[in-house]
Amino acid sequence: MKTTWKPGTLIYPLPAVLVSCGDSPDNYNLLTIAWTGTVCTNPPMCYISVRPERHSYELIKRTGEFVINLTTEELARATDWCGVKSGRDHDKFREMGLTPLPGVEVKAPVVGESPLSIECRVKEILPLGSHDMFLAEVVAIQADDRYIDPESGKFSLDRAKPIVYSHGEYFKLGEMLGHFGWSVRKKKK
Repeated sequence: MKTTWKPGTLIYPLPAVLVSCGDSPDNYNLLTIAWTGTVCTNPPMCYISVRPERHSYELIKRTGEFVINLTTEELARATDWCGVKSGRDHDKFREMGLTPLPGVEVKAPVVGESPLSIECRVKEILPLGSHDMFLAEVVAIQADDRYIDPESGKFSLDRAKPIVYSHGEYFKLGEMLGHFGWSVRKKKK
């Protein structure tokens, strides 16, 4: 048996990311986002959804750029703090001891402590209600060398210990269950 609830957004868990924005050090900002995801492979596109009253909303709208920085267990406190405090009142990079590094293709900074930073250029802003969706093309990715296997060149996000957000709570990820296609792969004799 199942209980029926009113409509809501209970698709969890979601990545808890730090989105960096701004086009010069005097207006750099960070905000925590869980409403984010992939929308297309070719061209590579993703989105973030932001409330229009958030301080970063106007920065992203004006510059047309942002960076999605994946978070880790080490970044959990900063991730939560940056979601609660406003950039109108705080220099989040400084107060959380985070390092703004230059983007390769965008003026928005990347978070130096993030294992993976995804530089994005806004293609469209879709007003949806409580949030507006910034649909964006991925224009560059910066990966922390500490998580790249030197032999295979594969990025090992699991070694970075990523965190996710689920209905108001943060969680660390557990063990891998299998690779894509493992359920149908033929067993070797």
